[in-house]
Amino acid sequence: MAVTKIKPIRGTVNKALAYILDPQKTDDAFYVSSYGCAASDAAAKEFEWTRNLAVQQGMQMPKVLARHLIQSFDIGEVTPEEAHEVGKQLADEWLKGKYEYVIATHIDKGHCHNHIIFNAVNYVDFHAYRSNKRTYRELRQLSDEICKEHGLSVIPPSQNKGMDYKEYTEAKRGTSWKQKLKQTIDRLVITAKDYDDFLRLMQEAGYEIKTGKYISFRAEGQERFTRSKTIGENYTEERIKERIAGRTPRRSQRQTMQKGISLIGDIQERIRLIDSKGYEHKAKLTILKEAARTLNYLTENNLLQYADLEKKVEDVHSSYDRTGKELKDVEARLREVQPLIKNISNYQHLKPVYDAFQKAKDKPSFKAKHEAELVIFEAARSTLLAMQGDEKLPSLKTLQAKQQRLLEEQQRLYDERARLKKEARMIDTLKANVDDFLKPSAERDQEYQRNSQRE
Repeated sequence: MAVTKIKPIRGTVNKALAYILDPQKTDDAFYVSSYGCAASDAAAKEFEWTRNLAVQQGMQMPKVLARHLIQSFDIGEVTPEEAHEVGKQLADEWLKGKYEYVIATHIDKGHCHNHIIFNAVNYVDFHAYRSNKRTYRELRQLSDEICKEHGLSVIPPSQNKGMDYKEYTEAKRGTSWKQKLKQTIDRLVITAKDYDDFLRLMQEAGYEIKTGKYISFRAEGQERFTRSKTIGENYTEERIKERIAGRTPRRSQRQTMQKGISLIGDIQERIRLIDSKGYEHKAKLTILKEAARTLNYLTENNLLQYADLEKKVEDVHSSYDRTGKELKDVEARLREVQPLIKNISNYQHLKPVYDAFQKAKDKPSFKAKHEAELVIFEAARSTLLAMQGDEKLPSLKTLQAKQQRLLEEQQRLYDERARLKKEARMIDTLKANVDDFLKPSAERDQEYQRNSQRE
């Protein structure tokens, strides 16, 4: 399970790089890599060069110089090699090959953790990185997806609904308010005679109780009340009462769908039955509105059999997965092209400075005056040598045309993937509606009556 956090660097990038590149923490720099820049403190000058180019392009100089991303793993869950690989994959996929970064995996604290420092401005279109709650949530989600790919654990979303990363790590140490509440409820439902007795026992355990639409608890020293439903499905008021009474949770007994079942006629018949029964008016309107939406979709898409609907669901999810793989391939090719463009451009732009340095009579004085340009030139030359070897450098114009085609393909796949994601959510909801409408009528009637009484 990887825990991530990100913080801005506003002071000096050199100091931050020096910390993460410490040989004692990285096995003599064995677990150090970079993208688009040198894997050393010289990266700070490359970052600065890119930010200066951004200003020349009319961009405002950002107050944040770089970002420091930390990705930590549980003790013993991952080897240093795998932790480093997971970190590189996260940086590559998150930064889209646009930002220079340095990654160092630290192995000195008993658990592996990655430090990724990346520039605040990207070197492709010189836009600044935007950091907010939404981007952090998406970053964390990507980290979880990559961990799953590598067979690593992630925070279980269903078991820990409402927990953030800080709460989860606190829960593992037994210090979370929600975790303590969960443990107290689990202990007291076993001994309580009934629900009133359970509330009495909770008060004796030091909890203040607030009733209303949802029951909430607050422990001594806790600032806010915690709704019990936020710690899991097993902790709602109804479910607590069922647990005290020794009953198992009600589960939807879905009718086994025959592949040849006719959807339209059967759902229409179910709607007629619903309309004729005495459900509460608001509940009836909601049910009929959802049923009409489902029927319209089935009719418009000619999904007349249950097997047709299953095939449609499978096709939409398959297309979504396919575009994801195609997008990763395009972004991998961009990560090859974009550093070439950057370094060829820097090499050609700064070659006259280097040539002048070679001819200068007072080399130390010349170097002191043009230190940044010479560092960037040497970084570009060494990078190109590592990437191309003795091969002739490709034309900058050809590479830029290739980059433009890849960027257009990337945007097309982004748009298609967003459309398919929306369609997948809708088709999953509609299939759930169909399964719900075709449930045995007695069970469905009981559920509607219960819902009506609650409202």
